[in-house]
Amino acid sequence: MSVSSSNSVEVAVHDLGGAGRELLISHATGFHGRCYIPVAEALADRFHSIAFDYRGHGDTPLPANDAVEWDRYGDDATAVAESLTRPVQAFGHSMGGACLLMAAHRDPRLFEQIVVFEPIVFPPAGIRDPDVPSPLVAGARRRRAAFGSYQDAIANYASKPPLSAFTPAALEAYVRYGFEPGEDGQIHLKCRPETEASTFEGGPHHETWNALAEIEVPVLVISGKVREMQPSDIARSVAERLPRGEYIELDDLDHFAPMTHPNRIAELVAGFLT
Repeated sequence: MSVSSSNSVEVAVHDLGGAGRELLISHATGFHGRCYIPVAEALADRFHSIAFDYRGHGDTPLPANDAVEWDRYGDDATAVAESLTRPVQAFGHSMGGACLLMAAHRDPRLFEQIVVFEPIVFPPAGIRDPDVPSPLVAGARRRRAAFGSYQDAIANYASKPPLSAFTPAALEAYVRYGFEPGEDGQIHLKCRPETEASTFEGGPHHETWNALAEIEVPVLVISGKVREMQPSDIARSVAERLPRGEYIELDDLDHFAPMTHPNRIAELVAGFLT
């Protein structure tokens, strides 16, 4: 299934199953919608989860010669939410949380409630020295983009952080749906390293921070342990700027909590949305 977005992009949409009200799941930079299968499974007795892939991620292509723009990611989130029964309940992780907030600002009637985990919504001054290169950008550009097989990729990621902390099911989903076979006999990342790096570069520059005070939807903002120059460092401030924002800190978890502790995140999502 797909939904039409801007620039003629067809956004891939995935039914993750479950019974009950629809829950829209919005993924982080470099990931894809089906990374959240473990979260959806933990919610399956209460919600029917629908995930999607942002352009340049998963099964949604980035149009040829198009630059990465966060506002276009916002277009994708808006288009998918509009395709569901409104008002929508939603969960977003990192970039995915920011894009849900973009969509909520564009159309106040679109969402009933939103849960976001460490959304990438930074203040105008940013969270790090602009003259110091981001390690996330550099790391993305160095990311290994091909492996000999799916099992090779899983074994590689399972041997080193941060993906070594993922549950086996989350790591399996990341690899199985995040790579595709190439003509060279190897499997290749669907989200190309340059797309991921450009997304990280654009994270501090969208205008969502200035729009937070105008978003009237109830929003639960969750963070892992607060660390300097990390998205967790500004999560509380995001919640405080939202007129109907709430905040929870999980000081034993980190930015990848939806993949390392999907059941705990699912319970927080369900508790707020129900």
